[in-house]
Amino acid sequence: MRTVLEQAKSWHRPLMLMVLAMMGLVVASGIGLAVDNREILNESVWLKPFKFGISFVLYGATLAWLLSKLRKAKRFGWWTGTVFAVTGIVDVGFIAVQAARGTFSHFNDNADTFNQVGQKVFMSGVLGLFGASLVVAIMLLFQRVGDAPMNRAIRIGLGLAVAGMGIAFYLVGANTDRQQVTDAYGHPVTLAGSHGIGVEPGGPGMPLTHWSTVGGDLRIPHFVGLHAIHFLLITLLVLHLLAGRLPWLRPERVRARLIAVAAFAYAGLMATVTVQAFRGQALIHPDLKTLGMLAGVAAISLVALTAVLTTAHRTPPVEPLQPTPATPGLEPAPATQATQPTPALEPNPATQPTPPPAARV
Repeated sequence: MRTVLEQAKSWHRPLMLMVLAMMGLVVASGIGLAVDNREILNESVWLKPFKFGISFVLYGATLAWLLSKLRKAKRFGWWTGTVFAVTGIVDVGFIAVQAARGTFSHFNDNADTFNQVGQKVFMSGVLGLFGASLVVAIMLLFQRVGDAPMNRAIRIGLGLAVAGMGIAFYLVGANTDRQQVTDAYGHPVTLAGSHGIGVEPGGPGMPLTHWSTVGGDLRIPHFVGLHAIHFLLITLLVLHLLAGRLPWLRPERVRARLIAVAAFAYAGLMATVTVQAFRGQALIHPDLKTLGMLAGVAAISLVALTAVLTTAHRTPPVEPLQPTPATPGLEPAPATQATQPTPALEPNPATQPTPPPAARV
């Protein structure tokens, strides 16, 4: 844990400051959920900033970590992350302010000056968040920031996250049905759009998320796509931990193929809930068509998973080369004479010339 915190100090600082701010918002919104009984559309005014705060903590920290992995265009990546951080604080900050005012942040078409200015900034922020995420995804597409499994998880995960963000454009642009509702004080509010398909605002919803239980809800595919990167990184972590005990999981190619299978299954799930939402169908009430899509995705994923596992078990893992042991009974060869120092030669008396006899006087 301490190592992770130490590494986090080197991550993208503006994004990490945004993450800290979002953590504070989660705490404040949690308190609001407990003590403030004001509601809009049958849910607490603090539920939306609470959910957005958690989402931006997860996504912002992931993006800060990814930007620290860049090897090229680091400065451009830093500025892209900074744009995301500033835009995120402004947009989620507007959501929190509107919650404190007891009114709507999304689709609010009331004519008061604060709301009109805030809505323009808010909707332009959606473009900034989407654009920054798309730029980072493209940058990582052409850079290798880890081994093959990690690169595959990051690239596919960010791609699905950008696709999930793209649904937000429909939420704020294409779906422009106007509806009359009231804020937390009973004042009339005009909503120029909705996240629901075939359902009135404020209808029955699931616990905590309040996703519709009677009609289509585009928040579901938006959520699923946005957090694809987290699902794949968690899958990568699990595979890495299992590889310590399972030798057949140690080759990169095996884990990369398993990440591809997991990504296909997740993308299929995202496509299914997207089609389901646009058909005006609640998540918990799938019909035969939806179940058929899920069954098809599950079947293909299972076949691919079986093929990867079968191939991995048949292929022996590559073990590190060991030094060849010496043959028993044989001594290592002595060093050559060229490497030994040559001893000094002693003079041999037998071979020395006899001096001539001394001359007689």
